Amino acid sequence: MTSKAPPKAASAPAAPIALTRKKSDDFMEWYLEVCDVAELSDKRYAIKGMNIWRPYAYKVMHNIDEFTRKEMARSGHDEVLFPLMIPESYFRKEQEQIKGFGGEVFWVDFAGENKLEERLVIRPTSETAMYSIFPLWIRSHADLPLRTFQIVNVFRYETKQTRPFMRVREIHFFEDHSCFATYEDSEAHMNVDLEVVRNCLTRLALPYITSRRPDWDKFPGAHYSVGCDVVMPSGRTLQCATVHQYKDNFSKAYEITYEAPDGTRKNVHQTTFGMSERLVGATVGVHGDDRGLVLPPEVAPIQVVVVPIIFKGKEKPVLDACADVARRLRDKGLRVHVDDRDRNAGEKYFHWELRGVPLRLEIGPRDLEKQSVMTVRRDAGKAIVPMATVEAEVEKLLQHVQADLLERQTKFQAGQIHRAHKIEEARPLGGIVVLPVCDKATCGHGVEEALDYKTLGVPMDEPSDASRERCAHCGEAAKDWIRFARTY
Repeated sequence: MTSKAPPKAASAPAAPIALTRKKSDDFMEWYLEVCDVAELSDKRYAIKGMNIWRPYAYKVMHNIDEFTRKEMARSGHDEVLFPLMIPESYFRKEQEQIKGFGGEVFWVDFAGENKLEERLVIRPTSETAMYSIFPLWIRSHADLPLRTFQIVNVFRYETKQTRPFMRVREIHFFEDHSCFATYEDSEAHMNVDLEVVRNCLTRLALPYITSRRPDWDKFPGAHYSVGCDVVMPSGRTLQCATVHQYKDNFSKAYEITYEAPDGTRKNVHQTTFGMSERLVGATVGVHGDDRGLVLPPEVAPIQVVVVPIIFKGKEKPVLDACADVARRLRDKGLRVHVDDRDRNAGEKYFHWELRGVPLRLEIGPRDLEKQSVMTVRRDAGKAIVPMATVEAEVEKLLQHVQADLLERQTKFQAGQIHRAHKIEEARPLGGIVVLPVCDKATCGHGVEEALDYKTLGVPMDEPSDASRERCAHCGEAAKDWIRFARTY
Protein backbone atom coordinates (compact mmCIF):
# COMPACT_ATOMS: atom_id res chain seq x y z
CA MET A 1 0.00 0.00 0.00
CA THR A 2 1.48 3.25 -1.07
CA SER A 3 1.06 6.38 0.94
CA LYS A 4 -0.52 9.39 -0.71
CA ALA A 5 1.49 12.52 -1.07
CA PRO A 6 0.27 15.33 1.18
CA PRO A 7 -1.81 17.93 -0.60
CA LYS A 8 0.13 20.92 -1.85
CA ALA A 9 -0.36 24.08 0.10
CA ALA A 10 -1.96 26.91 -1.80
CA SER A 11 0.73 29.24 -3.05
CA ALA A 12 0.75 32.63 -1.40
CA PRO A 13 0.12 35.62 -3.65
CA ALA A 14 3.29 37.23 -4.93
CA ALA A 15 4.38 40.17 -2.86
CA PRO A 16 3.91 43.50 -4.63
CA ILE A 17 7.07 44.89 -6.19
CA ALA A 18 7.98 48.35 -4.92
CA LEU A 19 10.07 50.88 -6.80
CA THR A 20 13.65 51.02 -5.57
CA ARG A 21 14.64 54.19 -7.47
CA LYS A 22 13.70 57.73 -6.52
CA LYS A 23 12.69 60.07 -9.28
CA SER A 24 14.65 62.97 -7.78
CA ASP A 25 17.87 60.93 -7.47
CA ASP A 26 18.16 59.58 -11.01
CA PHE A 27 15.26 60.34 -13.31
CA MET A 28 16.18 57.92 -16.10
CA GLU A 29 16.83 54.98 -13.77
CA TRP A 30 13.48 55.69 -12.10
CA TYR A 31 11.78 55.95 -15.49
CA LEU A 32 13.14 52.63 -16.73
CA GLU A 33 12.12 50.94 -13.49
CA VAL A 34 8.57 52.30 -13.49
CA CYS A 35 8.08 51.22 -17.12
CA ASP A 36 9.08 47.72 -16.04
CA VAL A 37 7.40 47.39 -12.64
CA ALA A 38 4.14 49.05 -13.71
CA GLU A 39 4.05 46.58 -16.62
CA LEU A 40 4.11 49.11 -19.44
CA SER A 41 6.84 47.74 -21.68
CA ASP A 42 8.87 44.56 -22.05
CA LYS A 43 12.26 45.11 -23.67
CA ARG A 44 13.27 41.44 -23.64
CA TYR A 45 12.29 40.89 -27.26
CA ALA A 46 15.15 39.59 -29.43
CA ILE A 47 15.55 42.82 -31.45
CA LYS A 48 16.92 45.75 -29.49
CA GLY A 49 14.70 48.82 -29.56
CA MET A 50 11.63 46.88 -30.73
CA ASN A 51 9.83 46.59 -27.43
CA ILE A 52 6.59 44.83 -26.53
CA TRP A 53 3.65 47.00 -25.55
CA ARG A 54 2.07 45.50 -22.46
CA PRO A 55 -1.74 45.83 -22.15
CA TYR A 56 -1.86 48.76 -19.73
CA ALA A 57 0.44 50.98 -21.79
CA TYR A 58 -1.33 50.02 -24.99
CA LYS A 59 -4.62 51.15 -23.48
CA VAL A 60 -3.02 54.52 -22.71
CA MET A 61 -1.82 54.75 -26.32
CA HIS A 62 -5.25 53.69 -27.56
CA ASN A 63 -6.88 56.52 -25.61
CA ILE A 64 -4.40 59.00 -27.09
CA ASP A 65 -5.11 57.68 -30.60
CA GLU A 66 -8.83 57.97 -30.05
CA PHE A 67 -8.87 61.61 -29.04
CA THR A 68 -6.34 62.34 -31.80
CA ARG A 69 -8.77 60.80 -34.29
CA LYS A 70 -11.57 62.97 -32.92
CA GLU A 71 -9.40 66.06 -33.35
CA MET A 72 -8.58 65.09 -36.91
CA ALA A 73 -12.25 64.50 -37.73
CA ARG A 74 -13.10 67.87 -36.19
CA SER A 75 -10.50 69.59 -38.37
CA GLY A 76 -11.61 67.91 -41.60
CA HIS A 77 -9.02 65.14 -42.07
CA ASP A 78 -9.65 61.67 -43.46
CA GLU A 79 -7.85 58.57 -42.19
CA VAL A 80 -5.92 56.45 -44.68
CA LEU A 81 -3.58 53.47 -44.45
CA PHE A 82 -0.60 53.14 -46.79
CA PRO A 83 1.61 50.05 -47.23
CA LEU A 84 4.57 49.43 -44.95
CA MET A 85 7.16 49.03 -47.72
CA ILE A 86 8.43 51.64 -50.14
CA PRO A 87 10.31 50.93 -53.40
CA GLU A 88 13.84 52.32 -53.39
CA SER A 89 13.11 54.32 -56.57
CA TYR A 90 10.30 56.18 -54.74
CA PHE A 91 12.52 56.81 -51.77
CA ARG A 92 15.31 58.29 -53.90
CA LYS A 93 13.07 60.76 -55.72
CA GLU A 94 13.55 63.29 -52.93
CA GLN A 95 17.28 63.53 -52.34
CA GLU A 96 16.83 65.66 -49.22
CA GLN A 97 14.91 62.75 -47.75
CA ILE A 98 17.87 60.45 -48.33
CA LYS A 99 20.11 62.95 -46.59
CA GLY A 100 17.82 62.89 -43.59
CA PHE A 101 16.96 59.19 -43.32
CA GLY A 102 19.39 57.28 -45.53
CA GLY A 103 21.44 56.01 -42.60
CA GLU A 104 18.43 55.08 -40.46
CA VAL A 105 16.32 52.91 -42.72
CA PHE A 106 15.81 49.15 -42.75
CA TRP A 107 16.19 47.59 -46.21
CA VAL A 108 14.50 44.45 -47.57
CA ASP A 109 16.59 42.62 -50.19
CA PHE A 110 14.84 39.24 -50.40
CA ALA A 111 11.31 37.92 -50.83
CA GLY A 112 11.54 34.35 -49.59
CA GLU A 113 14.71 33.06 -51.25
CA ASN A 114 14.42 35.35 -54.27
CA LYS A 115 16.59 38.44 -54.41
CA LEU A 116 14.44 41.43 -55.26
CA GLU A 117 15.13 43.37 -58.44
CA GLU A 118 14.49 46.53 -56.48
CA ARG A 119 15.19 46.92 -52.79
CA LEU A 120 12.37 47.96 -50.47
CA VAL A 121 12.52 50.42 -47.59
CA ILE A 122 10.53 49.71 -44.42
CA ARG A 123 8.93 53.10 -43.95
CA PRO A 124 10.79 55.55 -41.69
CA THR A 125 8.01 58.05 -42.49
CA SER A 126 5.50 58.10 -45.32
CA GLU A 127 6.21 61.08 -47.57
CA THR A 128 7.69 58.98 -50.36
CA ALA A 129 4.92 56.37 -50.21
CA MET A 130 2.02 58.81 -50.10
CA TYR A 131 3.36 61.43 -52.49
CA SER A 132 3.81 58.89 -55.27
CA ILE A 133 0.03 58.32 -55.13
CA PHE A 134 -1.22 61.87 -54.50
CA PRO A 135 -0.81 62.82 -58.22
CA LEU A 136 -3.40 60.13 -59.00
CA TRP A 137 -5.83 61.57 -56.45
CA ILE A 138 -5.36 65.25 -57.26
CA ARG A 139 -6.33 66.38 -60.77
CA SER A 140 -7.93 69.78 -60.40
CA HIS A 141 -8.45 72.54 -57.85
CA ALA A 142 -11.77 70.84 -56.99
CA ASP A 143 -9.76 67.99 -55.39
CA LEU A 144 -8.15 70.38 -52.91
CA PRO A 145 -7.62 70.63 -50.07
CA LEU A 146 -6.62 67.01 -49.50
CA ARG A 147 -6.27 66.41 -45.73
CA THR A 148 -5.19 62.92 -44.73
CA PHE A 149 -3.63 61.16 -41.76
CA GLN A 150 -2.68 57.69 -40.64
CA ILE A 151 -1.63 55.95 -37.41
CA VAL A 152 0.99 53.33 -38.18
CA ASN A 153 4.32 51.90 -37.08
CA VAL A 154 7.48 53.37 -38.59
CA PHE A 155 10.98 51.93 -38.37
CA ARG A 156 14.25 53.77 -37.86
CA TYR A 157 17.59 52.21 -37.09
CA GLU A 158 18.21 54.21 -33.93
CA THR A 159 21.89 53.98 -32.98
CA LYS A 160 21.66 55.83 -29.68
CA GLN A 161 20.71 54.23 -26.38
CA THR A 162 17.12 53.04 -26.68
CA ARG A 163 14.53 53.80 -24.00
CA PRO A 164 10.89 52.65 -23.84
CA PHE A 165 8.51 55.11 -25.54
CA MET A 166 11.24 57.76 -25.88
CA ARG A 167 13.77 56.35 -28.32
CA VAL A 168 12.98 53.06 -30.06
CA ARG A 169 13.44 51.44 -33.46
CA GLU A 170 9.80 50.52 -34.05
CA ILE A 171 7.68 53.60 -33.39
CA HIS A 172 3.94 53.93 -32.97
CA PHE A 173 3.43 57.01 -35.13
CA PHE A 174 0.75 59.50 -36.12
CA GLU A 175 1.29 61.47 -39.34
CA ASP A 176 -0.85 64.04 -41.14
CA HIS A 177 -0.08 64.76 -44.81
CA SER A 178 -2.15 67.49 -46.43
CA CYS A 179 -2.15 69.34 -49.77
CA PHE A 180 -3.42 72.83 -50.66
CA ALA A 181 -3.76 75.03 -53.72
CA THR A 182 -1.78 77.95 -52.32
CA TYR A 183 0.97 78.66 -49.85
CA GLU A 184 -1.46 80.87 -47.90
CA ASP A 185 -3.88 77.97 -47.52
CA SER A 186 -1.11 75.70 -46.30
CA GLU A 187 0.07 78.34 -43.82
CA ALA A 188 -3.44 78.57 -42.39
CA HIS A 189 -3.39 74.80 -41.99
CA MET A 190 -0.15 75.01 -39.99
CA ASN A 191 -2.19 76.83 -37.35
CA VAL A 192 -4.88 74.12 -37.48
CA ASP A 193 -2.25 71.45 -36.84
CA LEU A 194 -0.73 73.43 -33.98
CA GLU A 195 -4.21 73.73 -32.47
CA VAL A 196 -4.58 69.93 -32.64
CA VAL A 197 -1.22 69.58 -30.88
CA ARG A 198 -2.38 71.94 -28.15
CA ASN A 199 -5.67 70.12 -27.63
CA CYS A 200 -4.01 66.69 -27.50
CA LEU A 201 -1.20 67.63 -25.14
CA THR A 202 -3.57 69.55 -22.87
CA ARG A 203 -5.55 66.34 -22.42
CA LEU A 204 -2.30 64.73 -21.26
CA ALA A 205 -1.73 67.67 -18.87
CA LEU A 206 1.52 68.38 -20.73
CA PRO A 207 2.51 72.00 -21.27
CA TYR A 208 5.21 72.43 -23.90
CA ILE A 209 7.28 75.01 -25.72
CA THR A 210 6.89 75.73 -29.43
CA SER A 211 9.97 76.62 -31.45
CA ARG A 212 10.68 77.20 -35.13
CA ARG A 213 13.75 75.25 -36.12
CA PRO A 214 16.46 77.36 -37.76
CA ASP A 215 17.15 76.58 -41.41
CA TRP A 216 20.22 74.56 -40.49
CA ASP A 217 18.19 72.30 -38.19
CA LYS A 218 14.87 71.82 -40.00
CA PHE A 219 13.36 68.55 -41.24
CA PRO A 220 15.01 67.39 -44.50
CA GLY A 221 13.06 68.80 -47.44
CA ALA A 222 10.96 71.22 -45.37
CA HIS A 223 10.54 74.93 -46.04
CA TYR A 224 10.49 75.31 -42.25
CA SER A 225 9.80 73.11 -39.24
CA VAL A 226 8.12 73.68 -35.88
CA GLY A 227 8.94 71.55 -32.85
CA CYS A 228 6.87 71.10 -29.70
CA ASP A 229 9.03 70.02 -26.76
CA VAL A 230 8.04 68.89 -23.27
CA VAL A 231 10.40 69.68 -20.39
CA MET A 232 11.11 66.49 -18.46
CA PRO A 233 11.86 66.36 -14.69
CA SER A 234 15.60 66.09 -15.40
CA GLY A 235 15.55 69.43 -17.23
CA ARG A 236 16.09 67.69 -20.55
CA THR A 237 13.45 68.03 -23.26
CA LEU A 238 11.50 65.46 -25.22
CA GLN A 239 10.19 66.41 -28.66
CA CYS A 240 6.56 65.27 -28.71
CA ALA A 241 5.22 66.80 -31.91
CA THR A 242 6.53 68.40 -35.10
CA VAL A 243 4.70 70.40 -37.75
CA HIS A 244 6.38 71.00 -41.11
CA GLN A 245 5.69 73.48 -43.90
CA TYR A 246 6.87 71.85 -47.12
CA LYS A 247 5.73 74.61 -49.46
CA ASP A 248 6.02 73.02 -52.94
CA ASN A 249 9.36 71.27 -52.33
CA PHE A 250 7.98 67.74 -52.32
CA SER A 251 5.26 68.37 -54.90
CA LYS A 252 7.94 69.33 -57.45
CA ALA A 253 9.87 66.13 -56.78
CA TYR A 254 6.73 63.98 -57.00
CA GLU A 255 4.91 66.04 -59.66
CA ILE A 256 1.85 66.65 -57.51
CA THR A 257 0.00 69.25 -59.56
CA TYR A 258 -3.54 70.44 -60.12
CA GLU A 259 -5.39 72.27 -62.86
CA ALA A 260 -6.15 75.81 -61.70
CA PRO A 261 -9.40 77.59 -62.66
CA ASP A 262 -7.51 79.41 -65.45
CA GLY A 263 -6.44 76.09 -67.01
CA THR A 264 -2.78 76.23 -65.95
CA ARG A 265 -1.15 73.46 -63.96
CA LYS A 266 0.34 74.36 -60.60
CA ASN A 267 2.17 72.52 -57.85
CA VAL A 268 0.33 71.93 -54.59
CA HIS A 269 1.65 73.22 -51.27
CA GLN A 270 1.98 70.70 -48.47
CA THR A 271 2.16 70.43 -44.70
CA THR A 272 2.82 67.50 -42.39
CA PHE A 273 2.34 66.96 -38.68
CA GLY A 274 3.64 64.09 -36.58
CA MET A 275 3.35 62.71 -33.04
CA SER A 276 4.40 59.38 -31.61
CA GLU A 277 4.49 57.09 -28.60
CA ARG A 278 6.74 59.70 -27.00
CA LEU A 279 3.46 61.11 -25.70
CA VAL A 280 3.27 58.05 -23.44
CA GLY A 281 6.90 58.52 -22.36
CA ALA A 282 6.30 62.18 -21.55
CA THR A 283 3.14 61.40 -19.57
CA VAL A 284 4.89 58.70 -17.53
CA GLY A 285 7.99 60.80 -16.92
CA VAL A 286 6.39 64.15 -16.16
CA HIS A 287 3.60 63.12 -13.80
CA GLY A 288 4.92 59.99 -12.06
CA ASP A 289 6.36 59.92 -8.54
CA ASP A 290 8.27 57.57 -6.25
CA ARG A 291 5.19 55.34 -5.91
CA GLY A 292 4.77 54.89 -9.64
CA LEU A 293 2.57 56.37 -12.36
CA VAL A 294 0.27 59.36 -11.96
CA LEU A 295 -2.01 59.39 -14.98
CA PRO A 296 -4.19 62.31 -16.08
CA PRO A 297 -7.86 61.27 -16.02
CA GLU A 298 -8.29 62.03 -19.74
CA VAL A 299 -5.88 59.25 -20.72
CA ALA A 300 -5.99 56.80 -17.80
CA PRO A 301 -7.25 53.31 -18.79
CA ILE A 302 -9.04 53.21 -15.42
CA GLN A 303 -10.17 56.58 -14.12
CA VAL A 304 -11.76 55.31 -10.91
CA VAL A 305 -11.01 52.14 -8.97
CA VAL A 306 -13.54 51.06 -6.35
CA VAL A 307 -12.06 49.06 -3.44
CA PRO A 308 -14.47 47.19 -1.15
CA ILE A 309 -13.40 47.20 2.52
CA ILE A 310 -14.54 43.72 3.56
CA PHE A 311 -15.36 42.44 7.04
CA LYS A 312 -16.44 38.86 7.62
CA GLY A 313 -20.19 38.45 7.51
CA LYS A 314 -20.73 41.85 5.84
CA GLU A 315 -19.36 41.08 2.40
CA LYS A 316 -22.54 41.16 0.32
CA PRO A 317 -23.89 44.61 1.27
CA VAL A 318 -20.45 46.16 0.65
CA LEU A 319 -19.92 44.41 -2.68
CA ASP A 320 -23.46 45.31 -3.79
CA ALA A 321 -22.84 48.97 -2.90
CA CYS A 322 -19.53 48.96 -4.80
CA ALA A 323 -21.19 47.45 -7.87
CA ASP A 324 -23.98 50.04 -7.70
CA VAL A 325 -21.57 52.98 -7.42
CA ALA A 326 -19.50 51.60 -10.32
CA ARG A 327 -22.62 51.25 -12.46
CA ARG A 328 -23.68 54.82 -11.75
CA LEU A 329 -20.24 56.14 -12.65
CA ARG A 330 -20.09 54.09 -15.85
CA ASP A 331 -23.47 55.54 -16.82
CA LYS A 332 -21.71 58.91 -16.73
CA GLY A 333 -19.15 57.65 -19.22
CA LEU A 334 -16.32 57.05 -16.75
CA ARG A 335 -13.87 54.14 -16.94
CA VAL A 336 -14.37 52.28 -13.65
CA HIS A 337 -13.00 49.06 -12.16
CA VAL A 338 -14.16 47.27 -8.98
CA ASP A 339 -11.24 45.45 -7.34
CA ASP A 340 -12.99 42.57 -5.60
CA ARG A 341 -9.95 40.28 -5.61
CA ASP A 342 -9.17 38.20 -2.53
CA ARG A 343 -6.38 40.51 -1.41
CA ASN A 344 -6.02 42.81 1.54
CA ALA A 345 -6.83 46.47 1.04
CA GLY A 346 -3.21 47.59 1.38
CA GLU A 347 -2.11 45.40 -1.52
CA LYS A 348 -4.87 46.80 -3.67
CA TYR A 349 -3.95 50.38 -2.81
CA PHE A 350 -0.33 49.69 -3.73
CA HIS A 351 -1.30 47.98 -6.99
CA TRP A 352 -3.43 50.85 -8.29
CA GLU A 353 -1.16 53.61 -7.02
CA LEU A 354 1.71 52.03 -8.97
CA ARG A 355 -0.46 52.13 -12.10
CA GLY A 356 -1.48 55.72 -11.59
CA VAL A 357 -5.27 55.41 -11.35
CA PRO A 358 -6.39 59.01 -10.73
CA LEU A 359 -9.07 58.32 -8.12
CA ARG A 360 -9.72 55.53 -5.62
CA LEU A 361 -13.06 55.01 -3.87
CA GLU A 362 -13.21 53.01 -0.65
CA ILE A 363 -16.51 51.59 0.60
CA GLY A 364 -16.86 49.58 3.81
CA PRO A 365 -19.55 48.82 6.42
CA ARG A 366 -19.08 52.16 8.18
CA ASP A 367 -19.43 54.00 4.90
CA LEU A 368 -22.69 52.18 4.26
CA GLU A 369 -23.98 53.23 7.67
CA LYS A 370 -23.14 56.87 6.91
CA GLN A 371 -24.14 56.57 3.24
CA SER A 372 -20.79 58.05 2.26
CA VAL A 373 -17.73 57.16 0.17
CA MET A 374 -14.06 57.78 0.94
CA THR A 375 -12.27 59.28 -2.09
CA VAL A 376 -8.47 59.25 -2.47
CA ARG A 377 -6.80 61.22 -5.23
CA ARG A 378 -3.64 59.62 -6.63
CA ASP A 379 -1.86 62.96 -6.79
CA ALA A 380 -2.97 64.24 -3.36
CA GLY A 381 -5.79 64.41 -0.86
CA LYS A 382 -8.63 62.42 0.70
CA ALA A 383 -12.25 63.44 1.07
CA ILE A 384 -15.55 61.92 2.21
CA VAL A 385 -18.44 62.50 -0.18
CA PRO A 386 -22.14 61.60 0.06
CA MET A 387 -23.07 58.38 -1.73
CA ALA A 388 -26.20 60.03 -3.06
CA THR A 389 -24.18 62.54 -5.11
CA VAL A 390 -21.10 60.43 -5.80
CA GLU A 391 -21.33 60.91 -9.60
CA ALA A 392 -21.08 64.70 -9.43
CA GLU A 393 -18.40 64.60 -6.73
CA VAL A 394 -16.24 62.14 -8.68
CA GLU A 395 -16.52 64.14 -11.90
CA LYS A 396 -15.51 67.27 -10.00
CA LEU A 397 -12.52 65.54 -8.39
CA LEU A 398 -11.30 64.20 -11.73
CA GLN A 399 -11.50 67.68 -13.23
CA HIS A 400 -9.40 69.00 -10.33
CA VAL A 401 -6.81 66.24 -10.81
CA GLN A 402 -6.51 67.07 -14.52
CA ALA A 403 -6.20 70.81 -13.89
CA ASP A 404 -3.76 70.45 -10.99
CA LEU A 405 -1.40 68.19 -12.96
CA LEU A 406 -1.32 70.70 -15.81
CA GLU A 407 -0.78 73.64 -13.44
CA ARG A 408 2.04 71.89 -11.57
CA GLN A 409 3.94 71.05 -14.75
CA THR A 410 3.36 74.54 -16.18
CA LYS A 411 5.05 76.07 -13.13
CA PHE A 412 7.91 73.58 -13.36
CA GLN A 413 8.43 74.32 -17.04
CA ALA A 414 8.53 78.07 -16.46
CA GLY A 415 11.29 77.59 -13.89
CA GLN A 416 13.40 75.60 -16.37
CA ILE A 417 13.70 78.32 -19.05
CA HIS A 418 16.59 80.77 -18.66
CA ARG A 419 17.76 83.65 -20.85
CA ALA A 420 21.45 84.47 -21.04
CA HIS A 421 23.62 86.67 -23.24
CA LYS A 422 26.83 84.69 -23.31
CA ILE A 423 27.77 81.04 -23.37
CA GLU A 424 29.63 81.42 -20.07
CA GLU A 425 26.45 82.69 -18.41
CA ALA A 426 24.42 79.78 -19.82
CA ARG A 427 26.71 76.94 -18.68
CA PRO A 428 25.59 76.72 -15.02
CA LEU A 429 21.88 77.34 -15.64
CA GLY A 430 20.64 73.89 -16.73
CA GLY A 431 17.25 73.27 -18.26
CA ILE A 432 16.54 75.28 -21.40
CA VAL A 433 18.85 78.19 -22.15
CA VAL A 434 17.86 80.92 -24.60
CA LEU A 435 20.74 82.75 -26.26
CA PRO A 436 21.02 85.45 -28.94
CA VAL A 437 22.49 83.95 -32.12
CA CYS A 438 23.14 85.27 -35.62
CA ASP A 439 21.90 83.47 -38.74
CA LYS A 440 25.07 81.48 -39.40
CA ALA A 441 24.81 77.73 -38.95
CA THR A 442 28.40 77.64 -37.69
CA CYS A 443 27.40 79.78 -34.71
CA GLY A 444 24.41 77.62 -33.87
CA HIS A 445 26.56 74.50 -34.02
CA GLY A 446 29.25 76.31 -32.05
CA VAL A 447 26.84 76.98 -29.20
CA GLU A 448 25.71 73.35 -29.29
CA GLU A 449 29.28 72.13 -29.03
CA ALA A 450 30.27 74.59 -26.30
CA LEU A 451 27.30 73.64 -24.09
CA ASP A 452 26.86 70.03 -25.22
CA TYR A 453 23.25 70.99 -25.94
CA LYS A 454 20.97 70.54 -28.96
CA THR A 455 19.08 73.28 -30.78
CA LEU A 456 15.35 73.54 -30.10
CA GLY A 457 14.76 76.64 -32.19
CA VAL A 458 13.41 80.17 -32.23
CA PRO A 459 10.61 80.71 -29.66
CA MET A 460 7.14 80.99 -31.18
CA ASP A 461 5.37 81.46 -27.85
CA GLU A 462 7.42 84.43 -26.56
CA PRO A 463 9.38 87.37 -28.07
CA SER A 464 12.21 86.13 -30.29
CA ASP A 465 13.73 89.26 -31.88
CA ALA A 466 17.37 89.57 -30.81
CA SER A 467 18.42 92.27 -33.30
CA ARG A 468 19.66 94.52 -30.47
CA GLU A 469 21.83 91.75 -29.04
CA ARG A 470 25.23 90.32 -29.95
CA CYS A 471 25.60 86.72 -31.06
CA ALA A 472 26.63 84.58 -28.10
CA HIS A 473 29.14 82.72 -30.28
CA CYS A 474 30.76 85.17 -32.71
CA GLY A 475 29.90 88.53 -31.12
CA GLU A 476 28.40 89.97 -34.30
CA ALA A 477 24.85 91.28 -34.59
CA ALA A 478 22.34 88.64 -33.46
CA LYS A 479 19.16 87.78 -35.33
CA ASP A 480 17.04 85.60 -33.01
CA TRP A 481 16.87 84.26 -29.52
CA ILE A 482 17.36 80.51 -29.89
CA ARG A 483 16.54 77.81 -27.36
CA PHE A 484 19.08 75.11 -26.55
CA ALA A 485 18.69 72.10 -24.24
CA ARG A 486 19.87 68.61 -23.55
CA THR A 487 17.40 66.25 -25.15
CA TYR A 488 16.20 62.65 -25.05
